[in-house]
Amino acid sequence: MTSTARARIPAGIWALGFVSMLMDISSEMIHALLPIYMVAVLGTSALAVGVIEGIAEATASIVKVFSGALSDWLGRRKLLAVVGYGLAACTKPVFPLAGGLEWLVAARFVDRVGKGIRGAPRDALVADLAPAELRGASFGLRQTLDTVGAFTGPLLAVGLMWLFANDFQAVFWVAVLPAVLSVVVLVVAVREPAAAAAPRPARFPLRRSDLARLGPRYWWVVGIAVALTLARFSEAFLLLRVAEFGVRPVLLPLVLVAMSAAYALSSYPAGALSDRLDRVSLLAVGLILLVAADLALAWAPNLAVAGLGVVLWGLHMGFSQGLLAALVADTAASDLRGTAFGVFNLATGLALLVASVVAGALWDTVGAPATFLAGAAFSALALGGLLATRRSPT
Repeated sequence: MTSTARARIPAGIWALGFVSMLMDISSEMIHALLPIYMVAVLGTSALAVGVIEGIAEATASIVKVFSGALSDWLGRRKLLAVVGYGLAACTKPVFPLAGGLEWLVAARFVDRVGKGIRGAPRDALVADLAPAELRGASFGLRQTLDTVGAFTGPLLAVGLMWLFANDFQAVFWVAVLPAVLSVVVLVVAVREPAAAAAPRPARFPLRRSDLARLGPRYWWVVGIAVALTLARFSEAFLLLRVAEFGVRPVLLPLVLVAMSAAYALSSYPAGALSDRLDRVSLLAVGLILLVAADLALAWAPNLAVAGLGVVLWGLHMGFSQGLLAALVADTAASDLRGTAFGVFNLATGLALLVASVVAGALWDTVGAPATFLAGAAFSALALGGLLATRRSPT
């Protein structure tokens, strides 16, 4: 897509992208170090990491379904986004202050509650602001900026770990600053569109009749998203896999840098391309990339092949996450967009919980290769299901 087309994307979507970017810088500075900190410093098992990560993400997804419906009912999407980002910012100081695993788990839990509160209203706000012909590009742009933060955060973590001589707490303190700045940008630079004040549900829209009104095309998208999510698991396992090749803890955040760079570079092009081509076909490409990533990580004989798997994983994310969000916006009625994104995130979050717990159990009982081979097998099944039931919901 040309620079002229990018300029047509509303300023509010750019601002939301920068809000996501700043919060992701903060979160990924912490998240890039947290699995290694829990395993190497606190002696936590891989299964426990999987359970903690899965519960954290599932918590966010459960909260999203209520915050999304509430944003439809109140017609105040920005307010809920501010509450969610603000809560996440308030939890960041807990990470450097935590005296043990229970505090880290509590902080991670509350941080994900904040993510849950903001997620569905923010995505619905993007859908409200985006012109229909630029919907894929708009979601792709927000996802790209979000993912720029996802690789900037680990880069900063690497540099600061070197600067502070592997002092985890010092790095966690620095991560507080971009979190606070993200809230400031959201409050100052994002405006609720006038369209958001248009027809709202007369009652809280989580009743069976409201969910039925979302329609079969929407539920097909949810089903595809759940199948895709079950085929992957927390990125914490990418860090643990690369660590098996003897990479020093100070350099491990580069794993997330590589993954997020691939994610960021592919999200906007994939989203823009989906405005002209079939989004479902591009989702199939994303699943093929996930199969390749899992096989590379399972059979990696050296760090270079494992690194290739990490990059392929990032490309898979670029060819799936923004496209799925655009498909939700395509298929949901405008007055139920928040509810639609909330239910979508609940379903995929629970799937991620299952996938992460299974991945951790396989890792501890059979070994790392089995974890990724299982992911490849389920990815192939999900791809077969996608092709067998293929239809365009647009």
